[in-house]
Amino acid sequence: MNQSERRQYLIRELLKEDGSYRGIRVPDDAGGQRELLRGLMNVRLPKSCEKEFLRIQDEYLQEEARQKGIVELEEMEELEPGIRLWKGDITRIHCDAIVNAANSGMTGCYVPNHACIDNCIHTFAGIQLRLACEELMQKQGHEEPTGQAKITPAYNLPCRYVIHTVGPIVQAEVTERDRKLLAGCYRSCLEMAEKYHLESLAFCCISTGVFRFPNAQAAGIAVDTVRTFLRGKHSGLKTIIFNVFKDRDEEIYRELLHRG
Repeated sequence: MNQSERRQYLIRELLKEDGSYRGIRVPDDAGGQRELLRGLMNVRLPKSCEKEFLRIQDEYLQEEARQKGIVELEEMEELEPGIRLWKGDITRIHCDAIVNAANSGMTGCYVPNHACIDNCIHTFAGIQLRLACEELMQKQGHEEPTGQAKITPAYNLPCRYVIHTVGPIVQAEVTERDRKLLAGCYRSCLEMAEKYHLESLAFCCISTGVFRFPNAQAAGIAVDTVRTFLRGKHSGLKTIIFNVFKDRDEEIYRELLHRG
């Protein structure tokens, strides 16, 4: 199968799963098909599926990743010993683990084609990730507390693992509790990486955006927490990446890291 054939197969199989999808027309163009496939994956509840579906999905997603371009650590600018900065799509990074800014349900974003990082990571990892997260939550028996972390395989992403953390949601002004919880997110992810003997970890901008943590304050907490952790004698982490998507965030991190 080529990519077009794989994509159309996956769409047909997902449409078969739900009778309410009857009548949905599959677009003729590749862009429309990609959008429909992503939307169907986004709304699919966590459940198992046939091995053949997973095989073809994995081939499709791995080829999509190859075509997007996989980014190696050496391509990223090192602004301090052990700390790199890179602007772009976190799902392209080849490292030991990337951090997902999750919600308390932990099973991903269910809004079709939403642009949030949670949606992107679950989309390009594949449907296995949602099921793995659901199994963790069933075992835990309650929603994920803010400031902690969980780890799963990364499935079809270029990294090996995804570390999921729920950041604080700022209600009005940032409180001291918000700051401590955000620092806890970064610390929990770092500790999880240590537990799994990982050497490289890519952070997204946790709690910014829809969670309304001011970008500059969030970046300051992130940099301070990572610096403190890396200076500890116990740390086996060799590379931390601060991954940003907006020009303003890149400016903020560059200024913080140049300040030393």
